[in-house]
Formats: sequence, structure tokens, C-alpha cells
Amino acid sequence: MQSTVDTPDWSAIPAPTDDGATRHLAGTRIASVRLPATNGEKIDLSALSGRTIVYAYPRTGQPGADNPEGWDMIPGARGCTPQSCSFRDHFAELKRLGVHHLFGLSTQSPGYQREAAERLHLPFAILSDEHLQLTRAMSLPTFETSGMTLLKRFTLVIDDGTVSHVFYPVFPPDRSASDVIEWLR
Repeated sequence: MQSTVDTPDWSAIPAPTDDGATRHLAGTRIASVRLPATNGEKIDLSALSGRTIVYAYPRTGQPGADNPEGWDMIPGARGCTPQSCSFRDHFAELKRLGVHHLFGLSTQSPGYQREAAERLHLPFAILSDEHLQLTRAMSLPTFETSGMTLLKRFTLVIDDGTVSHVFYPVFPPDRSASDVIEWLR
């Protein structure tokens, strides 16, 4: 299934800059935290064997609901749905390139994420760090808006529970999966 999501004009949206917020992650063991997944499981990324890709994003919007005020002008905020759709569209190729597990990650509730996962027909689960357990344990980069603590956009390559590579910042978001594929090759 190819994406039918409207892609924003990325040149009209401020790009994030590398503020060094993920520099400490490469070579780090993933904290043992069980996160609820949209498939109903609890996933501990530190316990997974093989190669795992986790793309973190701020929040997925819902049809008919407004984004927080000024959302498009927050560097790196816009584009969560196009990013998820890019991983969906490249899922088979990622598997062929040796990715054993693929997850999205946000601080939204599992119920909110489940709606998005179903609407977007994602063939992988999204993990909820709603209570910021993994975020705090790993000092993951966040920003605040409209009373929400949201993850900045980054992608982790995890091999047997250890972060082996970090993509940060990620922009434009709809190229995220392609960037990972290029790195894997």
C-alpha cells in the first residue's frame, strides 16, 4: 500500500537543527522498560534480539482535530503521519534488509495510537511512552507545547538491545524510512 497522505511543502516548515540531544545514545544499552504497544503487547526493547528500528515522533494528529497552536512553526513537529506511512510503505524492504522489529514511538496514549495505527494500516506496532519512563531513563530529546511533553523526531537502530546508530535530526519526515534503508545498504 503506497501512501495517500498529503505531503506538506517542507520548504515552508522550519527544519530542526542538531542540538546534540541524541549524542549520548550511540553505544548505549536500551533501558529495560515495558511499553504498551498498539497490538496489545508490552514490549521491552532491551530484551529483543536482532536488529530493531524505532522511529520516534512527536504526535499523530487525528482527522478533524486541530493541531496545537503554532504546530507547523515548531521545528521538526510536522510530519508524523507521512513518516509513519513511509515506514509502512517500506516495511517489506526493511525486513529484507535484516530488520527483525520495527516500531513507532510517541508519548501519546495507547488508545490514541491505536486509532492512528488502524487508520494508516500500519503492519507494525506503535509503542506508547505516555508516562515518559523510557524517555527519562534514556534522556530522550523532548519539547513541550500545549501542556504536552512530546518526543523530538529521531530514529534508533538497536542491535540486540544496544543503540548502534541514531538518525537525528530527521527531516523531512517522509524520507525517514528511505534514509534508514540507505544506511542499512
